[in-house]
Amino acid sequence: MYDRFPYIESGDGAECLCGWDAIAEQVKRRVWPRKVIAIECYPGANVSEICEGLEGFFLGIRILTTDGLLRSPDEIDEMTRPVLGDDPVFGQMNSFEIEDFFDAAKLEEARLSLPEETPAIVIGTGASLVAPKEAFLVYADLARWEIQMRQRRGEIGNLGMGNLDDLPSAKYKRGFFVEWRSADRLKVRLHHRIGLLLDTNAPGKPKAISGEVYRSSLARAATRPFRVVPFFDPGPWGGHWMERVCGLPADGAPNHAWCFDCVPEEDSLLLGFGQERIEIPAINLVLAHPGELLGENVHRRFGAEFPIRFDFLDTVGGGNLSMQVHPLTAYIRKHFGMDYTQDESYYMLDAEDGAEVYLGLKEGIDPEAMVRALRRAQEEDYEFPAERFVNRFPARKHDHFLIPAGTVHCSGKDSMVLEISATPYIFTFKLWDWGRLGLDGRPRPIHLQHGVKNIQWDRTTEWVERSLINRVEQVGAGDGWREERTGLHELEFIETRRHWFTGKVPHHTNGTVHVLNLVEGDEVLVESPNGAFAPFRVHYAETFIVPAAVGAYTVRPTKPTEGKEYGTIQASVRA
Repeated sequence: MYDRFPYIESGDGAECLCGWDAIAEQVKRRVWPRKVIAIECYPGANVSEICEGLEGFFLGIRILTTDGLLRSPDEIDEMTRPVLGDDPVFGQMNSFEIEDFFDAAKLEEARLSLPEETPAIVIGTGASLVAPKEAFLVYADLARWEIQMRQRRGEIGNLGMGNLDDLPSAKYKRGFFVEWRSADRLKVRLHHRIGLLLDTNAPGKPKAISGEVYRSSLARAATRPFRVVPFFDPGPWGGHWMERVCGLPADGAPNHAWCFDCVPEEDSLLLGFGQERIEIPAINLVLAHPGELLGENVHRRFGAEFPIRFDFLDTVGGGNLSMQVHPLTAYIRKHFGMDYTQDESYYMLDAEDGAEVYLGLKEGIDPEAMVRALRRAQEEDYEFPAERFVNRFPARKHDHFLIPAGTVHCSGKDSMVLEISATPYIFTFKLWDWGRLGLDGRPRPIHLQHGVKNIQWDRTTEWVERSLINRVEQVGAGDGWREERTGLHELEFIETRRHWFTGKVPHHTNGTVHVLNLVEGDEVLVESPNGAFAPFRVHYAETFIVPAAVGAYTVRPTKPTEGKEYGTIQASVRA
């Protein structure tokens, strides 16, 4: 099913430029008689490839790269150490700007060195800091999943660090907490200046669109349902359900544990131009049109961040997830600078016989004994007796388990979980990982020092059964449909509604973004009652986003079958 990549058609007959010759010709046509071209590169873009691709078309023009203007690796490390710390996973949110990575004197010297009478090209991360504001601006972008792949292959390090040989996890952490946030802040500042948007995701296959078309395409995307491009990844507990149901191509991976099916910070967005596609980070849409996408109330509350995450956790034929807990809001704010935490839930898309979910603690356990057992499991050849301390509940298809922060939990093997959660990045405290190694052959980090400070010891069996499992309440019905409230818990800010239907279901965003997944049925159409957008096709297990600006929309089976009920799960931010 995922060979049908979702894309947003430009709708205005705009041209997509393919290859360096077409891109260079467009730059020449747009830039002259201006003297400077600034090619601003998102960290991870291949500057050498861009230089090689263009140099044959700009013979005799001075090309200045920005890598020599950066501060030294030691200086950057000293600057970032207070927010990165020594933990292998976690850092602190911060306010670094791209300017902070550069030597101010070198930047000024580079600005003064630009020729007054002859053209020049400035290229690299920070090129826009060197070139004058009137320069023609090309923005070379790429998605974070592609950056991660290049990090794993050892092709790139971090901005100014020269750390090609660092572990991919260390490069990801530095990128995640420091340089990507800085680059996104610069991207926002440059948005209305971009003259050409350059897609550098596919090596050797550059594509570009004009800045005007790029901006109009984002504006169009903020007013209609869309899907982001899903990102699949293996893991030590991964299974094989997604390979079968999602039709994944053989890629040599031992399994597929994750799918980020709606994580705009990590996923990408495709813009359609006839037979061509431009791939951009989906976060660009969030940054450019937060009000239209999220709704004004959500935007005021969370800023330009997408607060709802849908992802898949596949353990069918695999193993248990790590035993874990998420930080309480006060804790994540104090220690990591985040204003909200990862409240979540497990919606069971599928479950084999014997599937289970570990959730909450057993009645009457001794917290100190549990902590001692967890520490012993980390320090010795000892298996943590999870069944002694943690509840295990049978899991069936369409069950919904609610997991407010502070609740010990994990999915067991042979389950296909649609995880619906808030999006506070990567703050998961692993308590126990079943004594296994990661795919890299190394133990995965365990965070008992954080985890035990966040466990809510009073969330025991009786409370969990009453408060967190299948809290289903019918709240509406109509001709051929019924609506159920399935949670989440009062402690969580996400509201979920499930619709069962055989015909057309009316929806309205009511000024807030909706995220939905087709949890039952083969295919549905999402339509506008007044024709504001073209019918949007969604297949089984696909997640789609309905921007707040859409307002009224409907969902119906493409080909209704007598006796067959379809189902969607919908998430939004509570008012």
